[in-house]
Amino acid sequence: MGIIARQSIKGTIVTYLGVFVGFLTTFFVLTRFLTTEEIGLARVLIDTGTLFIGLAQLGTSSSIIRFFPYFKLSNFSEPLRTARSATQHNSSPSSNGFFFWTVIIPLFGFATLAFFYWLLHDSIAAVFAEKSALFVNYYYVVLPLAFFMLYQTIFETNANVLMRIVFPRAVRELFLRLFLLAAYLLYAFRVVSMDGFIILLCGAYGLAALMNIIYLFAYGHISLKPDFHFVTRSLARQYAFYTLFQLTAAIATVLAPFISSYYITATMGLEYTGIFAIATYISTMVSIPNRSLNAIANPQLAQTTKDGDRQALTTLLKQVSNNSFLIGAFILAAIWLNIDLIFHILPNGNTYAVAKYVVLFLSFSQLTIATFNATISVLNFSHYYYLSLLYSFILTISAILFNNSLIPLYGMNGAALANLFSYLLYFALMLVTLAICSRTHPFSTGHLKTLCLIALLLAAGYTIDRLIGPIDSVSLIGLIGKNTLWLIALLIAYRWRISPEINQVIKEKLNCQS
Repeated sequence: MGIIARQSIKGTIVTYLGVFVGFLTTFFVLTRFLTTEEIGLARVLIDTGTLFIGLAQLGTSSSIIRFFPYFKLSNFSEPLRTARSATQHNSSPSSNGFFFWTVIIPLFGFATLAFFYWLLHDSIAAVFAEKSALFVNYYYVVLPLAFFMLYQTIFETNANVLMRIVFPRAVRELFLRLFLLAAYLLYAFRVVSMDGFIILLCGAYGLAALMNIIYLFAYGHISLKPDFHFVTRSLARQYAFYTLFQLTAAIATVLAPFISSYYITATMGLEYTGIFAIATYISTMVSIPNRSLNAIANPQLAQTTKDGDRQALTTLLKQVSNNSFLIGAFILAAIWLNIDLIFHILPNGNTYAVAKYVVLFLSFSQLTIATFNATISVLNFSHYYYLSLLYSFILTISAILFNNSLIPLYGMNGAALANLFSYLLYFALMLVTLAICSRTHPFSTGHLKTLCLIALLLAAGYTIDRLIGPIDSVSLIGLIGKNTLWLIALLIAYRWRISPEINQVIKEKLNCQS
């Protein structure tokens, strides 16, 4: 866990620098200079691009993590390699042509999906034409945007399996946000038109992809030269079967996170999509540390699963889940204790304050995802990975049913609740499967300690709000009181050693400074 902790902490530091840039962009540019409809347009274009690449990559991101150990090592047994190829390619610095396949396979997937996207233009446009005509006007912008997003993701995943997560994380979370900030500012001050802004939006992702591939070649462990001798028929069959499975699962999995956004766009309009997007941005801060943690932990989970070391796998799973829950829960508490202040200082905050409980429900969704996200990796890397296909469809179907029933009743709050309920059901099934099939689980006493601390903290914050009332000049005392309690709870978490790994890193940093 040492390398995971160090790399993930570095990645998290970079990520939060990006969060700061994103904070400036969201709170002082988007909400000030752009209308909710324009924010909604940018959000739905990016969401559509993300959905597009989830299908177009043909499961490559997961395949990279799963099969890289087979390409990089020299002691494979049959049928994955022949003895001859094991000798011939023992010292290949380019991982036996692995990078070539990770570039070619998603290119084929992108071309195929782009054709169907063009073919379905009229049908898709009809759904959004009434409430969100602006999205229909920029329908084909999704194609170049998705292409750049696709290869930014592929190159980043290649860097992750090489245990180099900091620079790609900086590109995604920091530099990309800076590029987008520049695009927003140019549009805000009318230096460019809406068409120019959309071009800059696509260009930002293109530049991010370019930076990632330059970094990979500079690192020196990849090559675009294919190695056809290394890929045996057995390995090709396993890769093809796994890819087909991942593509089928992706049809269900990648839809779920965006169903709420599309429902709102189609039934309520881009204005509400923009408000929902701001609430979503605030809530995603809960799961940001888990992104770095998972990026470096997934290759380790893949390796321990391949080795069949159940004890090491369980230990790693518990550590990842415990650390994600601890950090995410404290971020959620910080957001909710200060939610009224956030909307108070937000430009045009009254417009977005209607999404207060959307932030809460989505934050709980993000905490659930962060806590149990590693279980998805464990199941996908195990012999029971085919079961995740069933759960992916359950996730999507439940999201559709929940959105369809809750949005007419509660609007955006219903969309957020639908998101939360879908993921609770999804991960409940995942945990039961791991307990039965793999005899492992992510829970530890650290989860219970964190839960108790956060429950008491939120209850104390609620009590203070009831006594003092909404934000005004007097209730600043309440804000100071709630945040003081948050710091005390944080200190208690350290004293209780809820996360020995985080405690150790803190001690090392303090010793270095002293």
